[in-house]
Amino acid sequence: MAGGPHDKETVKYVGDSRVRATRERLLPKPYSEYPGKTEPFFPNFLLKEWMAAVVFLIGFMVLVVSHPAPLESHAADPNDTSYIPLPDWYFLFLYQLLKKIPGDMIVLGTVVIPGFFSLLFLLAPWLDRSPERRPWKRPIATTIMLFVIASIVYLTYEAVAQHKMQLEESASAAEQAPAPPPAPAPTESAAFDPEQAYMQSCSACHGQDLKGTPAAPSLIGLSLSTDEVVDIMTNGIGVMPAGRFQGTDEQKKQLAEWVLSHQ
Repeated sequence: MAGGPHDKETVKYVGDSRVRATRERLLPKPYSEYPGKTEPFFPNFLLKEWMAAVVFLIGFMVLVVSHPAPLESHAADPNDTSYIPLPDWYFLFLYQLLKKIPGDMIVLGTVVIPGFFSLLFLLAPWLDRSPERRPWKRPIATTIMLFVIASIVYLTYEAVAQHKMQLEESASAAEQAPAPPPAPAPTESAAFDPEQAYMQSCSACHGQDLKGTPAAPSLIGLSLSTDEVVDIMTNGIGVMPAGRFQGTDEQKKQLAEWVLSHQ
């Protein structure tokens, strides 16, 4: 035990340290010492948090209803092979990564590689326990992080540039495709030949074998009904203009049935 004339508490020498002989328990002060400045957590404080959350959610829902998401201008159509999809910007690097992996190894790009890096980031606090905070003093962690960031930036840029180039090529192919004149409507005395009508009005874009060209998709393997094909002939779809085949409703139906007979 030791103490000086001005010491207000007794200390013990333990090695080269000084430890208090009596240690007081550090307990939080009671609410009574803060009149008007404290409140019970439940229900007073928690009720205010719930009310703030409800106001935020209502405002968020109003924003969602009044400003819908900027979706594509036309509905998804699996038979429209001229459409080039593009995910949101935060998925572009994964979208571009899949293009670089062969089809028989698709699990590598969808599960293995993203899962590995996600697990690596999750375990980072346990794998890198160095107290050093300066990046140049942590070469392994810094190198891995810079590699990941550079890869994400490069793949995102490549995806945007490639999508823009594909759109330009598709538009150029559609412009260069010869636009055949509308097939003249046959007279009532002449028998309607759907194959001949197809060759005159549709083969320039869809190919004489119905397998498609760079300007238009294939017509083989369609999962459409006769009425849906007639509707496309009448109103158009994608880059295909409306009214390409000028015929009667009965002739459009016969042409649609002839196309669907080649599935």
